[in-house]
Amino acid sequence: MDSIRILFLGDVVGEPGRKAVIARLPWFKQEQGVDFIIVNGENAAGGRGITPRLAIDLLRAGAAVITTGDHVWDQPEIVDYFPTEPRLLRPINYPEGTPGAGSVVLETAKGKVGVVLVQGRSFIQPPLDNPFLAAERELDRLAADGVKVTVLEIHAETTSEKIAMGRMLDGRASLVVGTHTHVQTADESIFPGGTGFLTDAGMCGPEESVLGRSIESVVWRFKTGMPTRFPVAKGDVRICGVAVDVDTATGRCMKIERVSVLVPESAPDTPCEAG
Repeated sequence: MDSIRILFLGDVVGEPGRKAVIARLPWFKQEQGVDFIIVNGENAAGGRGITPRLAIDLLRAGAAVITTGDHVWDQPEIVDYFPTEPRLLRPINYPEGTPGAGSVVLETAKGKVGVVLVQGRSFIQPPLDNPFLAAERELDRLAADGVKVTVLEIHAETTSEKIAMGRMLDGRASLVVGTHTHVQTADESIFPGGTGFLTDAGMCGPEESVLGRSIESVVWRFKTGMPTRFPVAKGDVRICGVAVDVDTATGRCMKIERVSVLVPESAPDTPCEAG
């Protein structure tokens, strides 16, 4: 049985997250046997959005695909970059005519891998087209084109929306994984139809933080209700995500495990501490 090992990393937050992920992507490939890496980069630029330069840096470091989410347009220069880089995805349920694409199929040494990104609609802006219908249409299209191995990311606020997406797509996607909350969930599983699932991959950002932001500033906002800036925190970075082994002939997930690796700020290239 031939298989492909896919790593999905959650939201990369600011410079600390970028540096840690870029330093570790070769390690994941060489030491952990990962064949294909997907990185959510929507918070890579100072915690909001992504720029063309940062996308290029992540791709050069070893990311096969970069996904985004509700902060996709926060850096204006990214709009013109999307049509030039098919490996950078915006949510597929934007209206027709929006720059870029919401899915991509890449050829690897172990066969084709399709990646699809949808954005949820519950408590998240902007309210896009129905993500459930968009996901079904695109996975049906990929299946018709003979793509067996598929990963669908749902960038959404509520756990119910993410779980419902995973259950709907059981047997139709190799992996359904959620992003956006920056907090890794502990519900990794393989559904009866062979789809791997994790409600939220978590983030790749400073461990001593509030969702990657400075603790003091966020606490002050909650205490006072006054507006303030939320700078990206500093310190050691926790890289979070999920890894799956997928049967390339059937597209079924055979193994799923959460990824949680501590990367020291002072020595990002030292051996990893899993946790």
